Amino acid sequence: MLPLACPPLCLCLGPPKVTGPERGCEKLFNQPSVPSSYCGQYHSAAHSPPPADAHPECLCLHRPGHGCSHGIAVVTMGKAALWTDSRYWTQAERQMDCNWELHKEVGTTPVVTWLLTEIPVGGRVGFDPFLFSINSWESYNVALRDSDRELVSITVNLVDLLWGSERPPVPSEPIYALQEAFTGSSWQEKVSGIRSQMKKHREAPTAVLLSALDETAWLFNLRSSDIPYNPFFYSYTLLTDSSIRLFANKSRFSSKTLQYLNSSCTDSMCVQLEDYGQVRDSVQAYTSGAVKIWIGTSYTSYGLYEVIPKEKLIADTYSPVMVTKAVKNSKEQTLLRASHVRDAVAVIRYLVWLEENVPKGTVDEFSGAELLEKFRGEEEFFSGSSFETISASGLNAALAHYSPTKELHRKLSSDEMYLLDSGGQYWDGTTDITRTVHWGTPSAFQKEAYTRVLIGNIDLSRLVFPAATSGRMVEAFARRALWDVGLNYGHGTGHGIGNFLCVHEWPVGFQSGNIAMAKGMFTSIEPGYYQDGEFGIRLEDVALVVEAKTKYPGTYLTFEVVSLVPYDRNLIDVSLLSPEQLQYLNRYYQTIREKVGPELQRRQLLKEFSWLQRHTEPLASRAAPTASLAPLMTVSALTILSWSV
Repeated sequence: MLPLACPPLCLCLGPPKVTGPERGCEKLFNQPSVPSSYCGQYHSAAHSPPPADAHPECLCLHRPGHGCSHGIAVVTMGKAALWTDSRYWTQAERQMDCNWELHKEVGTTPVVTWLLTEIPVGGRVGFDPFLFSINSWESYNVALRDSDRELVSITVNLVDLLWGSERPPVPSEPIYALQEAFTGSSWQEKVSGIRSQMKKHREAPTAVLLSALDETAWLFNLRSSDIPYNPFFYSYTLLTDSSIRLFANKSRFSSKTLQYLNSSCTDSMCVQLEDYGQVRDSVQAYTSGAVKIWIGTSYTSYGLYEVIPKEKLIADTYSPVMVTKAVKNSKEQTLLRASHVRDAVAVIRYLVWLEENVPKGTVDEFSGAELLEKFRGEEEFFSGSSFETISASGLNAALAHYSPTKELHRKLSSDEMYLLDSGGQYWDGTTDITRTVHWGTPSAFQKEAYTRVLIGNIDLSRLVFPAATSGRMVEAFARRALWDVGLNYGHGTGHGIGNFLCVHEWPVGFQSGNIAMAKGMFTSIEPGYYQDGEFGIRLEDVALVVEAKTKYPGTYLTFEVVSLVPYDRNLIDVSLLSPEQLQYLNRYYQTIREKVGPELQRRQLLKEFSWLQRHTEPLASRAAPTASLAPLMTVSALTILSWSV
């Protein structure tokens, strides 16, 4: 799945549809102390979040469906406007009526520019502080303050008031504990580990405040289904040196889960359940004592940040839970590897089926994606897709975030490339893999582009680099084969991935905001190339950061790829591969045979086993290319590139 440029803010495409600005705005602004305009940044998914939901980080929800998207909405007494990027222009135009303006751009600057033309000097702009991250609030606040406008925090969400009884019900599915077999350690061990970090911190925090949904889910080994494709539930946690407070809907916990959390006592290792909507008051009350609260600014909403006195605040980019969760222990690594073997079986079954049926002209992008989910659903421990499948044929594959619908899709053809980016949620791990195939005769340019994307994947996957190197410093290795001939891609090269958690797990990856690589992290590696209006290529694998074996002593790292599906031989120009790249590829194919082959045989999937054997035959070198790739540059040389995506 494509890595996002940064943890995005999400919103539904505006408040409920109104029959005219005068009717909607009267209801919206006819509230005590409401300013002359209202900004909304919403985190939502298939249905809208509970009232006053406060998780602006989007939680890896890279392709929210069913009417929600990425962007920002602003409503004034006379106008309503939405800003979003090109992925959602068509959806916005279909869903919004004529009272809305669609602005086809994103970022703080265009929104502020519009506000300054619509709001007079001295005017006030209201916002729900629970739906703005700290950094987002700061960017708007500075811009408006410098222009003599005021940003006003309104804790009662005005859109909720307008929506009223038409709002979908809040999530009510049970919140359950994972079986011990699928957890790396107990919640008690995790709590003790975070408290140990608190004691060692130079500023001596007395509490850690968790706002990201995956933080609380990971800490307590709890899961649910509030967010499509993500096994989370709306929650906060305030972990102090002497207590544990979990803010969630109490009615969703069974007696067994309450017992699991030791919720009937008040000792330091007992989880005290408090109502989700009381988190702001509880945090504010806690700050009345001699305390210090440790937060991660990237995922804490301004609604909580503003009630913590600055002298009682310890702010890092990421919370200790977010950083700790990023490094998987040996059991978690074993679990993730196992989930990728079963996921490979499902993907291989699908590729075999496509090879047989695409020539018949009976397969389209949408029906294909549905069949793949059916195959995954037959795998042990499956709990749903990890994101909306990108099933893209021909020119649709050139749209990096394209996904088909039942109404809008294309037929798959033997004469076109087909890009499949998909993943599964399993109790033991989250998967994400992209393969691009062609069943006919690809053009010379398509083969070259594909092979250069493959070379980028290989070169980054086999790279040896010093421990604690930032992913940003090595990301260019995935691009170099493309750069050599004037090609490139416009998205990031990889993102972290969780154990039955986020398919986009921050803060791991190859972007400027990611933390340094460390042994035990999992990341995707996914270079690509997109020829507008014709085809798209992406090859994505999930890889584990492991210790490298080097000739001389030192602490060096490399990657171990755990995705186990062969690339399309029909698209590989072997003459472009160096001997080292070819050797790596053949070793990878041997690994696929050893890990996936026995599973196919055990399940009597003999046709798929035969397909696997053919597609993992060792590749032989051919005539040397006319212009071989120059030797790979060293990691130290990369420091001068300052590449950022």
